[in-house]
This record gives sequence, C-alpha cells and structure tokens, in this order.
Amino acid sequence: MSLVAGCSTKAQDGTGSNNSSSGGGGGGVKTDVGVTDKEISLGALTDQTGTFKVLGTAVTQGNQMWADEVNKSGGICGRQIKINVSDTGYSAEKAVTLYNQAKSKDLGFVQLIGSPAMAALKKPLVTDKIAAVPLSWSSKNLDVPNVLMVGTTYDVEVINGLSYMQSKGKIKPGDKIGHIYFKTEYGENAVLGSKAYASKHNMTVVEAGISATTTDLTPSVTQLKGAGVKAIVVTTGPAQLASALGAARAQGLNVTVYGSGPTYTPQLLETPAAALLTSGNFFTSGVSVPFNSANPKAKEIATAWSAKNAGAVPTYGPQLGYAQAMVWGAVLKQACSDGDLTRQGILNAIRKTTVDTQGLTPNQDFTHPGSPATREVFLYTPAKVPGGIAADAQKYVAKEAQEYKAPFQK
Repeated sequence: MSLVAGCSTKAQDGTGSNNSSSGGGGGGVKTDVGVTDKEISLGALTDQTGTFKVLGTAVTQGNQMWADEVNKSGGICGRQIKINVSDTGYSAEKAVTLYNQAKSKDLGFVQLIGSPAMAALKKPLVTDKIAAVPLSWSSKNLDVPNVLMVGTTYDVEVINGLSYMQSKGKIKPGDKIGHIYFKTEYGENAVLGSKAYASKHNMTVVEAGISATTTDLTPSVTQLKGAGVKAIVVTTGPAQLASALGAARAQGLNVTVYGSGPTYTPQLLETPAAALLTSGNFFTSGVSVPFNSANPKAKEIATAWSAKNAGAVPTYGPQLGYAQAMVWGAVLKQACSDGDLTRQGILNAIRKTTVDTQGLTPNQDFTHPGSPATREVFLYTPAKVPGGIAADAQKYVAKEAQEYKAPFQK
C-alpha cells in the first residue's frame, strides 16, 4: 500500500480515493488513512467466538467505553473516535483477512488479540506503517514501534511470579520448576522469563510444551511430577489450566501453580476447577486492576459495564480495554500536538509518549525502544466475587524483573 505523508493535508487512503482534512478542528494537521476533518477511525481485531472470547469481548467493551467518553467531551484533535470491531475467532488466518479489509479505512488498531495473529501481522504492520495495541505481550515484538504494548511482557511477568513464589518460601535455590506452555510466541516468551529467573537462583526449568489444541494435560503433569518439580508455571489458555490443576490433584502433586495472565478467567470458578483455584495453591497476574478494584476509575468502569451487561460474568477486561484505549488516546494527542496524524506521525508520537492510566495499570513509558512499557504486574488471587479476583490485588515488581534485559532492549 502506498501512503503519502508529505506536507499536504490530503493523502491517498490506500483505496485510490482522497481522505481529506482541511484541518477543521485540527489546525491543519497532516492526515492520511483513517482520519478526516471530523473523525478518527480505529480498528479492533478481537476474539468474540474463540479461545479468548470472554476476555476479547470485555476488552472491546472497555475500548468503546473510552471512545464514548472521549467523544462526549469533544473528541481528540477536534475529531470523534470511531472503533470498527472485527471478530477473528482467535484465528490467525481470519485475522489476516480482516486486517487486509481494515487497513484501507483505519488509522491503526486499538486492539489486536492473540499471539498467532500478532505473529502473522507483525510484518504487514511494519510495511503499512500501522500501530496496534496487541493482546499479546511477547517481548520479542518490541523491536518495532508499531507494537504499542500496554503492560509488561510475558517473560517479565513470569520473573515477577517466580520472585513472589520465592519470597513466600514456595521455591528455593536448587529447585526444579515445571513450565507448561503453548508452543507459540506466547508460551515461548514466558519460558525466557522462567529460564532467566532460574539462572539467577541455581534453579532448573523442566519444560512441557504443548499445542494450543491440547486439552488433556495429564501427560505434561506426569512428566513434571516424575522430574520432581517444586512449583509449576502454566502459560496456556483457561481450559488447559483447569486440566493441569485437575491432573495435579489426581496425581497428588501438591505444589504452587502460577498461571500467566491469559490462563485465568472467572468462568473457571463455575467449573470443578474452582476449589483448586481458590485453595491457596494457585495465583496469577495481570497488567490491570481487577474488576472490583477500589480504584475510582475502575469502579466507574465496573458500574457502567454492569449496567449494560446484567447477568454476565465480569472480568478485568473492561478496565484493561479502557486503559489500552487511553494509551492510544495519549498517542493521538501527542501526534495532534506534533501536527501529524498520519500513520508515520503516530509511530513518531509513540516514542514521545508516557501515560498515566489513572491507576488502571502501572504507568506506561514508551520512550525506551525495545523495553517493556512497565516492569510491574498486579498479582491476582481467584475469589468468588464479581470479576473473579480478590479486590486487594497488589502491584508487584521484582528486582530481577527490573534488571532483566529484554531481547531488543537498547
């Protein structure tokens, strides 16, 4: 696709027609795809029917809550925000098709869900000069500014999780740590973290890689029990987590289990896995506060979400989606200040942007190429409360997480 990003306020939109901006409300700001003098169009490649449909739907609702609030207050750069939502079903192939349809009309993506989609679309994003907020947190995608990653990365997340385990006496130097993971960039990036932590504490990581379609984790748990692991890290989907916990109980493997953020969803508390999730032997983490957090902005979002979704099981998704959209908003404001709302202008603005998300996430700093925007996580304990997470989730960052050098960190 050919983009014109010169000094004119008219540019080709990638389809042969002109996407015109006279600077109305924007002071002569340069534009190309997805921006008119009245509107900024953003895409959301989400999952509403696949593996992470619960999270994807809730994150999308949070995205839209942000857009609605921004539009009521006058928009950004004198323009209203429009979010075009597409359901990938957590299929990389479908994500590519939908991306190709969206790239001629959307400035960028406020959401791009899943490691498979991120892997398939990273090169096109770079080629097309498009920025996207992924619901995929592999540090190996931080080599380009196009990946606007809100929150810390899988490797740093796991380092924090293992550090917390050790601080509570659950593991010690010399122990073996089991790690069950999807053999995708999601799981493999998390394993970088467990290995990095283990190397600093004379520990050994016993790997059990599985495909994303594996549903019975009995063989993996049997392998880890045979190896004598003292704790287990799980970097899979919710169904696999439930299977792993059930297999560990059946085999008498009574060790602490830590699940990467995407492993847990409150719907698991309505399954036989509930007793294991709330036993005190499992914890997880995330990049945002839980649904029922006392944080004022989180409470405002929770109240608005509940009013529109009576009877639905809440998750931290609305808060996360709102925070991710806030980051896009901050970038848009920086680009507007720079006088350049073209796709290249957005990429330039990212490297100037830091964001205070009003406590919904740790503050985000995008000014250091290759480095995660934060090293902090929120530690979650499952509980049978709205949102499925105890409200007292604590912010946590390990010394090892702060010292860790991400693959593309400069």
